[in-house]
Amino acid sequence: MINGLKLSLRHLPELGKYGLVLLTIVFISFLFPDSIRFKYEFEQGQTWRYSDLRAPFDFPIKKPEAEILAEQERIKADFSPYYSLDPEVARRQKRIFEEQFRAQLNEVQGTGQFNDVVRNARNYLQYGNQLLDRLYSQGIIRLAPQHQDKSKDFVINVVRGNSTQKQTVQNILDVEAARELITDSLPYSKLYEAEFLLPILPDLIFPNLTIDDSLTNRFLTESLEGIVTSSGMVRQGELIVSQGGAITDEVYQELLSFRDQYLQQVSGEQSYWVIFSGYFLLTSIIIGVFILYLRLYSAPIFQKYRQLIFLLLWMVAYSYLVYAVEKTEALSVYIIPFCIVPIVIKIFYTDRLAFFIHIVVILLASFLTSLGYEFTLLQILAGIVAIMSNPDARDWSKFFKSMVYIYLTYALTFLGLSLIQEGGLSSDDGYYYVWIFLNVFLTLLSYPLIPLLERVFGFTSSITLVELSDMNRPLLRELALKAPGTLQHSLQVANLSEAAADAIGADQLLVKVAALYHDVGKSLRPEFFIENQSGPNPHEGLPYLESASIIIDHVHEGVRLARRYRLPKVLIDFIRTHHGTTRVEYFYRNYVQENPGTEFDDQIFRYPGPKPTTKEETILMMADSLEAASKSLKNPTGQDIDELVDKIIGGKISQGQLEGSEMTFEELEKCKTVFRQRLRSINHVRVEYPAEQD
Repeated sequence: MINGLKLSLRHLPELGKYGLVLLTIVFISFLFPDSIRFKYEFEQGQTWRYSDLRAPFDFPIKKPEAEILAEQERIKADFSPYYSLDPEVARRQKRIFEEQFRAQLNEVQGTGQFNDVVRNARNYLQYGNQLLDRLYSQGIIRLAPQHQDKSKDFVINVVRGNSTQKQTVQNILDVEAARELITDSLPYSKLYEAEFLLPILPDLIFPNLTIDDSLTNRFLTESLEGIVTSSGMVRQGELIVSQGGAITDEVYQELLSFRDQYLQQVSGEQSYWVIFSGYFLLTSIIIGVFILYLRLYSAPIFQKYRQLIFLLLWMVAYSYLVYAVEKTEALSVYIIPFCIVPIVIKIFYTDRLAFFIHIVVILLASFLTSLGYEFTLLQILAGIVAIMSNPDARDWSKFFKSMVYIYLTYALTFLGLSLIQEGGLSSDDGYYYVWIFLNVFLTLLSYPLIPLLERVFGFTSSITLVELSDMNRPLLRELALKAPGTLQHSLQVANLSEAAADAIGADQLLVKVAALYHDVGKSLRPEFFIENQSGPNPHEGLPYLESASIIIDHVHEGVRLARRYRLPKVLIDFIRTHHGTTRVEYFYRNYVQENPGTEFDDQIFRYPGPKPTTKEETILMMADSLEAASKSLKNPTGQDIDELVDKIIGGKISQGQLEGSEMTFEELEKCKTVFRQRLRSINHVRVEYPAEQD
């Protein structure tokens, strides 16, 4: 039981990684729509790529959207709005009229003015009330702002109580016209002193016929809902389109109608969890294949939590981004800079991994977006170009060229699709080119993202490596001051390593910078290393064990210095592996000669290791040994150089130093060829001409 518990605890880190993968799958699956997807894709004017399609049920053929919209606009244009007459306005204004009439009458009494009004006040009051009654019963309109530009024959529905009557606005008085009517009609009344009413009546005119929004909206909605949206029926079993048949305008409309009806019927029959299960299964397959790829071809990445999280975050981030943009009507998914993914991954990893994760991101996005296969095609092609254009974060001009290539890929591919689908460009295509321009512009964010991600996830980018290669960096400047011979050795090793890396397609910049720092530990006791000696050898008189310990310690001291100066871990690995677990042969052999027959552990003469694993670490180990060994040759010939290369590298192989290396034998031979050529040049070996024949 205890052993089983220990075994379970040992597998906890592995289970934790799969737990992260499962959480990623679940999160992305919840972003997918809760409705089923139609299983056919089709375009107007194209051919039907599937087998004959027959209607599985009856469904109406919907009119084209443009036709329905046109009919809606016609109904809105012809619709007569409803204006309600408010009887309370007339009652209120008549009360005000009586109050003002009596007040004005009191003012003129006893003045000798308006004697007829004083004697026949009842008649004047009655005339004013009747005039107001007549005007307000006809209605005094106040047109709504949206109707003020209508012509005089504009028809409205006038609501009086429970009755409605259509009238043109030219037959209805507005406030100004009603006041003019009062002013003009008073002189023709039978009243002897009608001008008495002139200061009162015009100011009592207010609109009592106003828009009734509630009734107008209700009846307009009913009218719009009454539009017939179908133009026929397709009966069950009828052929909709045959295989290879052209998708004409009529067929296209039938297919749209069938899709809508199909989604409505089947979605209603299926539960949310059934649909979720389908998306969960597809997401699991896509991400599962990616994890399998990591396990088989990039196991070191899968073994590290931080790097696995880094890769999974791209899937989560872009899936959520597509989900959010799809919910925003003002944006298009084409604005999302998908090419950031392959650019950033390529800088930190390999082209193959960059392409693989780009495909995974695009496949997930394809399920989340409402766009069709065109979206998938465009994004995959753009990702391929982003990788092939080899954007270099160290070179802005090259980086901008990559952006131009990406934009041209989007633009030309979309143009080709437009020519196929529509026979030319449409007016809506301009929006697409704006979206992809913004897309490419946002792709420039990959440049500032690189150093940010580098610090968060512990990567080492080419930008950092270039900065570290500056000879004014504190650690290199200290090495130049304290151990100039070691620095010259490191520069030669850097040149050898860079050339070999170029020959086999390894990371030239990484191995070059690593070569500059691989011997920084010698700066603490530089006089004990032959390249820095100009006088007596300090090893003379020291025990061989102590001398070997001093030589070996430059690896430990190099690691300590590298950590103190915060060098990236990848460079520290070069310092640790550049001697592997080889022996300090000179002191080892002398010790054996002086102590014949003495048994001892030769580990005290060995470097701590580990052995190199990457191609770059292997190159540095070989270049370091070859450069140092070549200094011992006196006036070497080309054959001497070749034999030295074979001997040193053969010795590394026989000692098992390359047994964990990723380098193949073919790549090893290429490296040996480069080393021979470069060492001949360094040691000024002349071309050997064949002897003249008599």
